[in-house]
Amino acid sequence: MTTGTGVAQAADNLPPKQPLVQDLETGHKECAAGDQRAYVSGPPVLSAVLYDPEEDNHPAEANLVKGEFEAWWTDADGVEQRLTRTTLEGHSGDPQRWHMPEGSVPPNTVISWRVRANDGKATSPWSSEGDGSVCEFVYDDENPEKAAISSPEYPENVHWVDGVGVYGHFTMDSPSDDVVSYTYGFIGGPYGTVRPERPGGPVTIPFLPLDSGPESLTVRAIDRAGRSSAQSSYDFLVKSGRAPVAHWPLADAKGATSADAEAGTDAAAGSGVTFGAPAPARTKLSASATLDGSSHGHLTTDAPAVADPRKSFAVSAWARPAETDRNMTVAGQDAGESAAFALGLNARGETPDWSFTVGGATVSGGAPETGEWAHLLGVYDAETGEAQLYVNGHEAGTRAEATPAATAGAFQIGRVRDGNGYHDRWHGELGGVRVHDRVVVPDEAAELAHREPSLRGHWSLETAPDGASPDLNGGAPLKLGPGATIYRVPDGSCEWWLDPDCTPAPQPLAGDGHLALDGKTGHAIAEGPVVDTSDSFTIGVVVQLADREPDRPMTVLSLPGEHTDAFKVRYQPEQHAWQLVMPHKDERGAPEAVVARFARSDGRDGIGHRVAVVYDDATDKVKLYVDGQTGADATAVLPNGWRASGPLQIGRARTGDGWGEYLHGDVDEVRAFAGALPDGRIP
Repeated sequence: MTTGTGVAQAADNLPPKQPLVQDLETGHKECAAGDQRAYVSGPPVLSAVLYDPEEDNHPAEANLVKGEFEAWWTDADGVEQRLTRTTLEGHSGDPQRWHMPEGSVPPNTVISWRVRANDGKATSPWSSEGDGSVCEFVYDDENPEKAAISSPEYPENVHWVDGVGVYGHFTMDSPSDDVVSYTYGFIGGPYGTVRPERPGGPVTIPFLPLDSGPESLTVRAIDRAGRSSAQSSYDFLVKSGRAPVAHWPLADAKGATSADAEAGTDAAAGSGVTFGAPAPARTKLSASATLDGSSHGHLTTDAPAVADPRKSFAVSAWARPAETDRNMTVAGQDAGESAAFALGLNARGETPDWSFTVGGATVSGGAPETGEWAHLLGVYDAETGEAQLYVNGHEAGTRAEATPAATAGAFQIGRVRDGNGYHDRWHGELGGVRVHDRVVVPDEAAELAHREPSLRGHWSLETAPDGASPDLNGGAPLKLGPGATIYRVPDGSCEWWLDPDCTPAPQPLAGDGHLALDGKTGHAIAEGPVVDTSDSFTIGVVVQLADREPDRPMTVLSLPGEHTDAFKVRYQPEQHAWQLVMPHKDERGAPEAVVARFARSDGRDGIGHRVAVVYDDATDKVKLYVDGQTGADATAVLPNGWRASGPLQIGRARTGDGWGEYLHGDVDEVRAFAGALPDGRIP
């Protein structure tokens, strides 16, 4: 019989369904025509999902259909050309594909195609009929031309130019008019893909140099067919970051009435400012200034430090608050009757934190502590429109979008302006106030906040004249208690390479000797705490246990307070691991930060282990290292370390009212540092 649409069908058979445009693809691209047509880099695979009504056969998976594809175009002579292809039978609902052979269609020509389904008895309408549509594609056989690259801030191979923290803008432009994207990459990143506003148009990207030296940008232009141009390279030279535009060390002589500026304008000091206070330890600062929190406790200039707050800038300082229960300002700048920006302490929340405010947007983070130094850095990035805060060299809080004021007034140290005058006056010490007219990048932030660890004790344990092993750093010696001896290779010990039948004496762990402890009473002590455990510190040791299977915990290092140890490092046989224990308070039974790292005892058959504890007060993290390695399971948070008061203990720890956990084994190369050593420098 024949239906009213002219499609032939058997009396007991329903024709296949008309293929839907959304089920058609040209080389994995959606079916489209006109300006949205697909561009392909070779003869494509045409694909269609075809359906036969389920009523024809049961089960439905027995329904089989073929695809009848048809493609056509007009050649250079104006003659229409056609290609057809009928696929093998496939199950209803499965894709049917036509792999167009190489050379079957001409390049740079609009090719139209359609498809219909055939179940062997009837055919469906063409996919282009009714509400359907013809699919089109163009086979592009030419790669786009290379992109030209230019930058006004960083000319190519000309000279060294500013610089770290100063954005460059790089324009990529290919002569080909069908380029729709550019892939790019700088040395070490970032990498990405960007699209011009129109095909063939240029595109400009920003780039912030994070370090100085030769830099290179590589670019490839990509056309509508996905073809890539040859690679373009653009080499340029980046200088180090510009020095601050304003810098007040605040290390002026006692009695001074103004702060000398190493850059920028001197700052007049109010009567509530006293110079000559201590500087943060292990920094380049020699002194600081104390501000008393009164209306006279501030410093100010007659000129702005940031000429235009709408452009990128950074402000930083060392700060030690005398209190943390009220808002206080470290530094800021006026903007008429208000402030363009302010860096300081925020006490409005449940707990105080550090803050950086720009144009009404605030970033907060970190944990101020009374009497403790912190390095603060606020950065406004005009390219991203974001304000960010660094505390002790680490980014804190969440970046905030900011809209700075256009007005630039006097720079203020120790107070902030609003419509009712100056408020939030600083109480405590300040030092090293800097202002940059650029972005200060993360490595620079870490460098500004760096506090160089200093060696406070080094006991090589080679000798112990009069029962005390000297400190190579000139400090207190390690005094040996009962059960502790210095082991050295006995005189006359044989050497196996000279006498194969001899049994050579064991070698010291390091150097010519080590400390041997009997596990009963053996220990050694160094008078004084050696390090301040309320501040950053590092202590390391080489240790070897005498027993392969120790039957109890044994401590190698501890530093006692009045009631418990500020920390102890011990071997925990149940875990087969070295364990670090740091109580949160100097109280018996106080909560503890406990971390461990696996290391099986070798029973004096090996070379021992290098064990170290590192407390970084800037990040409130404590880490245990074994043979130079740490990890997430060997790291804990310790918000407030407390100061030990007793002597450094080697080989024992506080237990109840006395001493215990005596170490049975050998100890060597004990080193103590004020400051947190970084990875790679762990003793």
